[in-house]
Amino acid sequence: MEQEFGQCDDGQLLATMNSCLDALTDDRLRLSTDAEQLGLLQDVVRLAGRLQGFEQQLAARIEKSQAAWNERRTSTRTWLAESMNLTPREAARIIRAGQGLARFPLIGAAQAGAVLPVQAEAITGVLAQLPKEFDDNTIVQAQTMMVGFAETHNSAELRRLTTHLIDVLSPDTADELEAKRLEQQERRAQTRRCLDFTGDGDGSVLIRGSLPIADAEALMQIVEAYAAAQKRGLERLDPQAEYLTPAMRRADGLIAMVQAHSRQQTAPRNGGDRPRIVITLSHDKLTKHCTDAGLGAHLVRDGQPVAASVVRRLLCDADLLPVVLGSHSEPLDVGRTVRLVTPAIRAALELRDGGCIFPGCDAPPGGCEAHHVVPWWAGGVTALHNLVLVCPHHHGILEPSRDPNADRWKILFRADGIPTVVPPRRVDPRQRPRVHARLTTRH
Repeated sequence: MEQEFGQCDDGQLLATMNSCLDALTDDRLRLSTDAEQLGLLQDVVRLAGRLQGFEQQLAARIEKSQAAWNERRTSTRTWLAESMNLTPREAARIIRAGQGLARFPLIGAAQAGAVLPVQAEAITGVLAQLPKEFDDNTIVQAQTMMVGFAETHNSAELRRLTTHLIDVLSPDTADELEAKRLEQQERRAQTRRCLDFTGDGDGSVLIRGSLPIADAEALMQIVEAYAAAQKRGLERLDPQAEYLTPAMRRADGLIAMVQAHSRQQTAPRNGGDRPRIVITLSHDKLTKHCTDAGLGAHLVRDGQPVAASVVRRLLCDADLLPVVLGSHSEPLDVGRTVRLVTPAIRAALELRDGGCIFPGCDAPPGGCEAHHVVPWWAGGVTALHNLVLVCPHHHGILEPSRDPNADRWKILFRADGIPTVVPPRRVDPRQRPRVHARLTTRH
């Protein structure tokens, strides 16, 4: 069989593998024991890894030979991305991984055994950081060591072995070489620094970036501090309360950091104004149809539509800028912004509530937003008896839905003007109003 395959060209071999995969349908999975099924999965992972390694090395050879330029008058990355519907970054990563395997051939050869592509990519990254003073024999020794480490280490662990390799391969000069390597690493990190925002087409923005390690540590510490301060209150008893993973808490911490920056207006001015979220919608929809599912509101910066629930939350504490439009939607007159919650009202709110009024939440006044109990768009007035301070998290769960009879969290005022939180029936069937301990003590 091996002799027969040896007479086939690469295209014929790939066609044979495709035919084999076509035969591997679910109805062929007749393995009788769990152990056999687990073993089959391991074999599939290894086989897929070998094929991926071949793919990467082929892409690197095409890049080196300039086959894409000769045939299509374009770069390998551009041709691969366009022909296979990959992003340029995905195509570049395939080529770069293959170049690493070509530079360190022992790693490429090891992919026929136990080294998986993610491990190989980590290993070549480590080997590329070794000091240039190392001769060829030392690099070969390093490759052999890393292949051995791959038997017991995953890709993340392999990436941390650079310092260990230097200690073993050059113990007499390890400190000097390591200091030099770290300086080179810092310079590379500075040249790679970036921050990109990309819409995913499904209501989110993907944030991708790279920072030098010390600068990233400062950012991580600040985000973690904000995440730790995002405490949940009474709603932790709610069976429908969202379970927050550590990653979600960090995301909330980043949002809280940005919101605090915006509230305190500490950001530099851009285009003559402080940074702000700007949305547009017609006056008719603003005043009459804010409870409808489709508001027709859009972000000014990129025209992305905004959900009705988000608009209702933003309208609680927003600036309104009236714009008169002509018959062809050209701006005819732009009025002055009108602050819904005036500085005087805000000061009174902070004095009365002392922070978020949700029981169990200790967010300070500076970390809170002004919430209209009866929404402004529903006729609610901007007055102290219709406003409370809530943190961004609790603002999100208090903002009324389109269904006025929904089983949701509500705000009621006592006769003495103290705001209370009313749980939904799923939390408290009797819906007893709860008062923050801070307000009870003050009163």
